[in-house]
Amino acid sequence: MTGQRFGLEELPEGERERLRLRLEHLLEVETGFRSGSRYWARPDEPRAAYDPATTTVTERRRAKAVELSTLSREEARQLGWSGVGERTLGRMAAAYRERGPAGLVDGRRTGAARGRRSVGPEVEEAIRAVHEQCLRRSRISMTSRERLIHQYVREVFADREVRVPHRTTLARVWREWFGPGGARQRYVRSAAAVPATAGAPVVATRPGQVVVLDSTPLPVKVLDDVFGTPITVHLTIALDAYTHSIVAFRLTPVAESSIEVAMLLRDVLSPLPMRPGWGEDMAWPYPGVPAALVADLAGGPVAGLPFFTPEAITVDHGAAFKNHHLVEVARTLGVDVRPARAMRPTDKAACERAFAAIQSLLLELVPGWRGIDVADRGADPEADAAWTVGEMEHLLASWIVAVWQNRRLDQHAPAWDPSGRHSPNTLFAAAAARDGISLEIPLPQLYYELLPVHFVKVDPRRGVKVGGLWYGATSPALDPCRGVPAPRGGQHAGKWVVRRDPRDCRQVYIELDGAWHVLPWNALPEGEAAPAFGDARVSEILKAAARAGLRPRTDTELLPVLLDLLVAVTPVEAWPGRPEARKKAAARARELARARAALADRPDQQPPPAPAHRAAPGTDVADAITADRARRRRAAAGGTPPVPAQALGDDVRSRMLYPTARPRPDHDDHDGCGTEDTGDNPAGGEGTTG
Repeated sequence: MTGQRFGLEELPEGERERLRLRLEHLLEVETGFRSGSRYWARPDEPRAAYDPATTTVTERRRAKAVELSTLSREEARQLGWSGVGERTLGRMAAAYRERGPAGLVDGRRTGAARGRRSVGPEVEEAIRAVHEQCLRRSRISMTSRERLIHQYVREVFADREVRVPHRTTLARVWREWFGPGGARQRYVRSAAAVPATAGAPVVATRPGQVVVLDSTPLPVKVLDDVFGTPITVHLTIALDAYTHSIVAFRLTPVAESSIEVAMLLRDVLSPLPMRPGWGEDMAWPYPGVPAALVADLAGGPVAGLPFFTPEAITVDHGAAFKNHHLVEVARTLGVDVRPARAMRPTDKAACERAFAAIQSLLLELVPGWRGIDVADRGADPEADAAWTVGEMEHLLASWIVAVWQNRRLDQHAPAWDPSGRHSPNTLFAAAAARDGISLEIPLPQLYYELLPVHFVKVDPRRGVKVGGLWYGATSPALDPCRGVPAPRGGQHAGKWVVRRDPRDCRQVYIELDGAWHVLPWNALPEGEAAPAFGDARVSEILKAAARAGLRPRTDTELLPVLLDLLVAVTPVEAWPGRPEARKKAAARARELARARAALADRPDQQPPPAPAHRAAPGTDVADAITADRARRRRAAAGGTPPVPAQALGDDVRSRMLYPTARPRPDHDDHDGCGTEDTGDNPAGGEGTTG
């Protein structure tokens, strides 16, 4: 009962009857009536010794002490009072005035458990030491724990005679101290590693107080937008814990990274623009704030999806949520990060239920559904895939705005109206009417501020080096910084801050005098389109260059390596249907999809419209390769006509001791009889002389 006040509802039936008798005796002493008031007096009240008109409180206490001393042993046992005097009655009256009837409860029957006599300090130390060991070891039985307790007592307290209680007593003590122990060992270990105050539940009372982030592989096979190959994408959502609104989501062709999570948080702060094909029923519906005002601030019509600045986010222990970049993003946005406990899906129960609801309400109806288990999978889900990544993203956005936000929440009713009919939209509207709506829309420059930071020095000739590549060699924005150290001290003294989007490494960004400037990659061809590539492709470029023996002194040397990597044309691996070709095509499609996502996140771009048809695969790559090869042929020719290549066998004949003549074009047959023949024998041997 430490830290809690005792309640009368915790008393058993016998103790309640004993408390009623004690209260009647005390009220008779204090007021002269067992009910405590003359208005509910019994027929024989007040008695002469307790009449408040003729006696004082001290006299009544003395009379009550004499009366209690004359009770029989059985009556005194039933009352629980033995040897009660005048001073004891005074203390009980003070306790009654302070705590009410609970002040008269016998503390010997309701106090904290006093343990067992057989469990002394030595045995207690042994039990706790064995429990600490059991957290690190695999799960063992209670019999094995008892033997470890005996071992600890025998070795640690060898100079004492300590009696270890029976196994049943040890099992009861173990259950009282550490619980029944029915959980899995890894769950018990992870729960013990978390402080007792860290797992305190947070009750959300307003939108944006807690936003839960989680990611899962989308259980539907979709087609990539480049090659039309069936691939698996990951779905990351941001769910408001109070209204259960899916305020933002992302579809990524690869496992989510910190840059996708950062852009997801930016989507939570920004209103969702209306898309082509959306009607008025999907526009801004919340009362109190006119749609025209929100559209004026956002720069266009806004869909019916809440947006706000989150106060705290709950994330799991994935690599995308536990890194320095996300910590810096949370600091920039002023958001507290609350990691969920390891192996505790209940900390994100609302998000897990949202995934299950999306699956049952929408994804099971889409062609390409993979099922929740391999045993439940269809004959060929990849062949059933019919939606591209862009079409699936548009479908999810339309379904969230039109269906999810208006769906009744049967099991998530608010505490102030548990029996009412509510949806995410109605809960957000009620909270907006109560607390108002914050129309703080982030500036477009927030995109650059959420990108990963690189501290670099500016080379006067080559610019800045970020991620192994050089940028901004000819950019005029770097002219004030060439050869000049940055006015910064500390760990990165003299270095300039450059930000890069890992999804598209063709350029980096630098802020100078409050304005953002784009620094292109030095090896990009001027006036020609270059294929997009990400940070994974950059690592592959540098490794391939090292294997080829190239010394990456300039980025121009790396451009042929990049183009060779992008061209997936090999004699065998590129055959249609080969697993290697599908893997390479899927990797390239994921890279281009991430580049398109980066392009859409930049502030100077408008939201992409609903995809109407699929683009021709590999068009930009083929154009870039053709242009590069033509330029290399012109450079090699030097303006002179090309020299025809020598015929096959000329080099061999020039080194022969008796060189033979080249065969005549009009030579048809070989008779081999009496005529000279210097040609090659059709049978494979040399000619003979007659």
